[in-house]
Amino acid sequence: MNISQNTKEWIVDIVVAIVIAAIILFFVKPTIVREHSMENTLSDGDYLFVSRQTYKLFGGEPQHGDIVVFESELETVQGKNKYLIKRVIGLPGDTVSISDGIVYVNGEALIEEYTKDGYTASDMSAVTVPDGSLFCMGDNRQNSTDSRDARVGFVPMEEIMGKAVFRLFPFSKIGKL
Repeated sequence: MNISQNTKEWIVDIVVAIVIAAIILFFVKPTIVREHSMENTLSDGDYLFVSRQTYKLFGGEPQHGDIVVFESELETVQGKNKYLIKRVIGLPGDTVSISDGIVYVNGEALIEEYTKDGYTASDMSAVTVPDGSLFCMGDNRQNSTDSRDARVGFVPMEEIMGKAVFRLFPFSKIGKL
């Protein structure tokens, strides 16, 4: 069987495109925000790029204020584990508490200009984040299922899919997170 030069070029182009796509998807996961727990920072329908390798390949650790995507024990309507997007509030060893609308980490009040309503309605006694885990909360504190809820609780580091790094859509809000 004799393959024409044109066909060979097409096959090479397709293989190169597949390899490039696989490499990109190894590093970046396109994600669509579904829900309102991160408003006003992120809105339902925002299209994000999540860096899969920020913490794994580059040896970095999550930092206070990072926006992360993780697999939770909550289930979707299809019965699969639900991915949540939240902000890192507490790192391993941190003590987190909430009183009179203010979140405290290690006894210091957080300045949280990113929260939707400017305060956190619930009170919470001090908890210490265990090794290998994070305490994460949505920016829309009155409408967020997060580490304050026993169904989510502390987020194990191995459940972190990646760090949200860039908003691609809507175009009016395109840019680094």
